[in-house]
Amino acid sequence: MFIKAIAYLLAFLQVTLLGLFKADTDQYIDIVDITEYQTFEGFGTSTCWWAQTIGDEGLREDIAKALFSDEEGLGLDIVRYNIGGGEADNPDTRIWDTSRRTESFYVFDETKGEYVYDFTRDENARAFLDLAIEYGAQEVILFCNSPHFSMTKTGHASGGFTENTSNLPEENYDEFVDYLLTIADHFVEEGYPVTYISPINEPQWSWGGEWVGQEGCHYEPDEAVKLLSMFAEEMQKRNTPYKLSGVETGQLSWWYNDYLFKFFENETLNSYCDTFSGHSYWLDGNKDEKKSFGNTFKENFPLKKFEMSEWCELPLTIDSTTIESGLYMANVMVEDLTLLNAVSWQSWTAFNGDGLLYSENGELKMYNRYYAYKQFSSFIKPGMTRVKVFDDIGYDESIAKVAFTNNEETVLVVVNNSEKEETLRFLEKYPHTEIYVTDETHNCEKTEDSLPCTSYTLSPKSITTFVFDKTIL
Repeated sequence: MFIKAIAYLLAFLQVTLLGLFKADTDQYIDIVDITEYQTFEGFGTSTCWWAQTIGDEGLREDIAKALFSDEEGLGLDIVRYNIGGGEADNPDTRIWDTSRRTESFYVFDETKGEYVYDFTRDENARAFLDLAIEYGAQEVILFCNSPHFSMTKTGHASGGFTENTSNLPEENYDEFVDYLLTIADHFVEEGYPVTYISPINEPQWSWGGEWVGQEGCHYEPDEAVKLLSMFAEEMQKRNTPYKLSGVETGQLSWWYNDYLFKFFENETLNSYCDTFSGHSYWLDGNKDEKKSFGNTFKENFPLKKFEMSEWCELPLTIDSTTIESGLYMANVMVEDLTLLNAVSWQSWTAFNGDGLLYSENGELKMYNRYYAYKQFSSFIKPGMTRVKVFDDIGYDESIAKVAFTNNEETVLVVVNNSEKEETLRFLEKYPHTEIYVTDETHNCEKTEDSLPCTSYTLSPKSITTFVFDKTIL
C-alpha cells in the first residue's frame, strides 16, 4: 500500500508539473494501478419486449451472435430475461401496445379450475435465451416489471387504477414470492446460469391510472422493502443458488434515496444482499447528480456494490445511425463506471429503435451505439479493476475517460466529444499497444498494433480504446 501511495503521489505531481509547460494541443495521461475502485463483473442487455417477436430462426441466431459472441460480436456477459406479468393472456388487458404484452408461464387451466405452470410458453424468447448462452452469456438475470395480473388488485399487470398506489395487495406477497421462485428454480433445473432474480422494476414511478403503456407496479419504499425481505427470507430457506437484486430504482437522485437507505437499513436485506441496482435514466450529462449519488452510496455502504442495470436514450432524439448517438452512450457509460462505481453495466432493449441493432429487409444492421458499446465490452472483462487515470484534462467536457486493469493488460477508453483532434501524451511507455476506434469513418476498427505508444492523436468526435499489454513490460 505504501508503494502504491508513493506511485499515486508521484504521478499526480508529474502530471501537474507537465501541465504547466505543455503545448496547447497536448493532453497528458498516466494510469496508476491503485485498486481503490470497483472490480468489474460484466456487461449485458435485456431481451424484454422484442425477443418474443423474433420468429425467424436465422435472424434470431444472428442477433445472439452479434450481442454475445466474443469473436463476432459485443462479447456481452449478462442476459436479462423478463418474467412477464401475462398481459398477452389477459382478456381484459388495457395495454394498447401489443409488443409490450407478455406471455406468461402461469396460465389458467379450465379443467382444473386453477392456475398452473406451462414452461413451453414464451417460445421465441426462450429460444433466444438458449442462443445467448450458446454464444457466450455467462449469467441470466430474471426480472419482473409487475406481478402476474391474477395477483394484482386490478386484475391487470399495467398498474393500479389510481396512480402512485401499489397494485399488489399485501396478502398476495407470499403468492408472488412463490410464483417467481418456482419459475427461477425451474430455469436452474434446466441448466440456465441464473445468478439473480429482480422482482421489482422502477417502483417510484406512478404506473397505471390512465397511462397503461406497459406492465409495471408502483411500490412505496416501505412496501418494496417488505416484499423484498420476504423474498430474501424464502430464498434463504430454499438455499437458492441465485441472489436477490433490488430495487431497480428508475432514477439515481436524492429524491428517491429512501429506496436505497431503507433497503440496506432492513436487517434481512442488509445481511443477505451485497448489491443494489438502479437505472441511469434522466441524468444524462448531470455529472454532479451522479457524483452525489455515487459518493452517498460509497460513504454510507462501503461494503456494498452498485450495478447499473438499465439504460437507453430517453427520449430518443439523436439519429441512432450517427456518431453523435454513439458518443452520447459512451459518455453515459464512462459516467456510470467512474461516478457511480458500477460493477456491471446493462443496456435496455437490444433490438429496436432505442437499442443496439435493427433489421432492414431481413438483414441485421447495427446502430452506432452498438460500436460505442463494443469499445467497452470487447476489452473490459469481468475481474478487471478500475484504476486511477491521472491527467491534466480536468473537468474538460470534451474528454471523458476510464481505465481498467488486470495482471495481463490495461484498457483505457477515451471519448473525444470535440469536433477537433486532441493529442494524448502518455507519461508511461507502453511498448505493445493495440488501438481501436469508432468515429465517423470507423466502427470499432483496429487502427494501430504493436507500436511503442508514447502519444496518440484522437480523431474528432471519436471513441478510442487503448489495450496496453503488461506482460511484456
